[in-house]
Amino acid sequence: MLYVIIPVFNRWHFTRACLQSLQEQKEQNFRVVVVDDGSTDGTAAHLAREFPAVEVLPGTGQLYWTAAVNLGIRHALARGADRIMTLNNDVVAPPDFIESALRWARRQPSALLGPVELDATTGQPVFGGETFSFLTHQRHNLLATLPPEDRCGLHPVTYLPGRGLLIPASVFVTQGLFDERHLPHYLADYDFTSQARRAGFPVYVNYDTHLLTYPDDSGQVQTRQRRSLRGYYQHLFGIRGGGNLRNFTYFALKNAPVFFLPFFLLNGYLRRLLGYFLH
Repeated sequence: MLYVIIPVFNRWHFTRACLQSLQEQKEQNFRVVVVDDGSTDGTAAHLAREFPAVEVLPGTGQLYWTAAVNLGIRHALARGADRIMTLNNDVVAPPDFIESALRWARRQPSALLGPVELDATTGQPVFGGETFSFLTHQRHNLLATLPPEDRCGLHPVTYLPGRGLLIPASVFVTQGLFDERHLPHYLADYDFTSQARRAGFPVYVNYDTHLLTYPDDSGQVQTRQRRSLRGYYQHLFGIRGGGNLRNFTYFALKNAPVFFLPFFLLNGYLRRLLGYFLH
């Protein structure tokens, strides 16, 4: 049984649209768990009234993404889940999303699979997977290099984000849950999938599965649009900071090859210290 885990904190309009899209899936053999981490906008009442079939786990308000997802995963595994999908609330799943993801999961039962992301406003692809060099710190964007005729099926990548990430339960048995201690919000998904790949689990972006997202509404984008000294501090040190130096250091120590580590750290620190003002 597939369990879909959705961490939420407020933004009910996103959560409603996401859950409605899941209700409209062609494939309905899955269960949905929402981890409501202390929402103050009536999310809990709305869920009980509009989506009574959804399982809701309350949080403390201090879980953030990683601990919230882990809470849902523990719940699902205890109930016999053989696959877990992590899904943000600010996404919309096309009707064939689950069906396509499970079709490929049956062909590659040990693989971690992620969808191609389309901008929900324009329909244009915004994420199609990437490979990453720890030596040069360069990302190779598959969307920029794959010809149209090859934009189908599975393509290997270095890591995947948690939006629509499909994970076999065997991965959790092998390496445990997401690293909520060191990576409470950002980079936990990239770390988890990178660790899984190194442990022998294939990691693919699935070009036959699409997910609609709102890239301009992410916390990182909004922080950079409102550039300020306070925003810069939050960017580098806040739990939700996309350039959090502490989180990056832990990610580097866990994932970068030891011979590349000094250069990778230096390169990464410079990118985070300067990138807030340059992008």
